[in-house]
Amino acid sequence: MRMLSVIGIGAGDPDQVTVQAIKAMRRVDVFFVIGKGADKRELVEVRAAILAEHVDRPYRIVEIADPPRDRAPADYQGVVEDWHERRSALLEEAFSQVDGVGGILVWGDPALYDSTLRMIERVLARGAVRFDYEVIPGVTSVQALAARHRMVLHRIGEPVHITTGRRLREDGLTGSAVVMLDGDCSFTQVPGDDIHIWWGAYLGMLDETLIEGPLREVEQRIVTSRDRLRAEKGWIMDIYLLRRG
Repeated sequence: MRMLSVIGIGAGDPDQVTVQAIKAMRRVDVFFVIGKGADKRELVEVRAAILAEHVDRPYRIVEIADPPRDRAPADYQGVVEDWHERRSALLEEAFSQVDGVGGILVWGDPALYDSTLRMIERVLARGAVRFDYEVIPGVTSVQALAARHRMVLHRIGEPVHITTGRRLREDGLTGSAVVMLDGDCSFTQVPGDDIHIWWGAYLGMLDETLIEGPLREVEQRIVTSRDRLRAEKGWIMDIYLLRRG
């Protein structure tokens, strides 16, 4: 493989794919997709639909099975490092069998809570395969959440904090915080009666669900909706903004 395009494709809505992303996809010969198993097959299908709509030249899709990892480890950093190493080894093997331009379609944007670029650097550092690569930005779920709720992420002159559910539980909440990767509904553990939440799941997809209101009034509704949606689909992607005052 002589070139790799890492392409952000937005948060789920096919219309969020940028013109720059479409141009990059049309240069790709082989797309690499890391599959998440049968329960998350829809994530692969959305990518395939985007390619079918926008790419007007022959291409192949190589699907790579995502190696399993412990989702509640005692050593979070170590487990994730090991997972990235195993993922990068699978990508290296797939890259070595391609002659031409490769592509990876990244949900959202490659720069925000995505490990693709780290794994590519691991592959290059080992030196077994050599290639150049480019990064095409995409619409993040953070932007999609703000747009769907028609709100600004921060107050005038104030910062916004982007974090994870695990770190929210550890660090607490001050000001405005966008929370991603929260499988434990950590907002229920944040104390205070002066907190507002803007929550969204499957942003840009057919099953998109939005809930907004004072946290203590709507938190159980969010938990119930989240459990139901996950049971129906087998997976869930959600994100929310919390703000005090």
